[in-house]
Amino acid sequence: MQIYADNAATTKMSRTAIEAMLPYMETYFGNPSSLHSVGQAAAEALQKARESVAAALGADPREITFTSGGSEADNQAIVSAGNLGAKKGKKHIISTAFEHHAVLHTLKKMESQGFEVTLLPVHENGIVTAEEVAAAIRPDTCLVTIMFANNEIGSIQPIEAISRVCHEKGVLFHTDAVQAAGHLPINVKEQEIDMLSLSAHKFHGPKGVGVLYARRGIALSNIIEGGAQERGKRAGTENIPGIVGMAAALHEACTHMTENAAHMTALRDKLIAGLEKIPHGALNGDRANRLPGNINFCFEGIEGESLLLLLDQKGICASSGSACTSGSLEPSHVLLAIGRPHEVAHGSLRLSLCEWNTEAEVDYMLQEIPKVVDYLRSMSPVWKDLTSGKKKFML
Repeated sequence: MQIYADNAATTKMSRTAIEAMLPYMETYFGNPSSLHSVGQAAAEALQKARESVAAALGADPREITFTSGGSEADNQAIVSAGNLGAKKGKKHIISTAFEHHAVLHTLKKMESQGFEVTLLPVHENGIVTAEEVAAAIRPDTCLVTIMFANNEIGSIQPIEAISRVCHEKGVLFHTDAVQAAGHLPINVKEQEIDMLSLSAHKFHGPKGVGVLYARRGIALSNIIEGGAQERGKRAGTENIPGIVGMAAALHEACTHMTENAAHMTALRDKLIAGLEKIPHGALNGDRANRLPGNINFCFEGIEGESLLLLLDQKGICASSGSACTSGSLEPSHVLLAIGRPHEVAHGSLRLSLCEWNTEAEVDYMLQEIPKVVDYLRSMSPVWKDLTSGKKKFML
């Protein structure tokens, strides 16, 4: 059995997205800036996609800028807000310690340009409160950027409460909604969101295309210079097939959001209940306020990299909060941020489901994961020290 349970990393493209894209690769392949009929057909598709994405977010089409993905959108949002703030003498930005690196690395860059950044600590359940945000806002704060839902542990933030606090104090609010879009209800007007980033490949759209929503009146700064595409704010010929596929995938995801969420939540909760039977393990993230398809556990006495490799041999595609799979020995900054010790954070497992996963797949994972954990522990000197009493258990 082959099970794909790494949908937070990327999703398989939907047939709807693929079929929407094909005409714009085969027939209507023109440059939307061209005046001839083939180019204008592409331009028409671009506008329809913009309207479709805007409708899914409760936005105006003129507030949608197409990007290469969530990382670019995060970069442009933060740089734009920083530039606007600097003009008013405001160079303080607030975020959290467990943001995606697209945000954290951009904030580091802003610090090198004279900005001061406050990274709020997160609670053990992976949530930041609006009261904590309010307490951190200063007269020189120009931006608060907090993710809608965490990519590793799935915790959903109180976005509406945070945005209201920001607006009461006259501060712009941006949210990285890469993991939330297509999976959680989003209405930028009702939730008072000033800027929002998303990426198509997280909801069965193509890779390499995303969106930056920016409320009308917010002047975006260019981070890619060149032509006058995207109202002059994002140079480069638009990726029409990708944009069309993204719009189709987002529309489909939003149309079936309620039923998909119910299906994934049931599978998620069954997985959580089964994995909690493994001794000296712990669920990471909030038990209730979490993404429908997210399961993240730490298991004491094992390494996440070994766990992933053995699960792959069993046909289970998953991921780890540990960054060792990318060549680093450092554990996940997200797990450290919620208070997991280094030794425990190294032994993490993230399973992320989509609407196409089945109960039979969950049963198979619950059958195989405990076996692999036991096998790894049987060879682990750390586990031997723990069970002998030489070291104390942390979980």
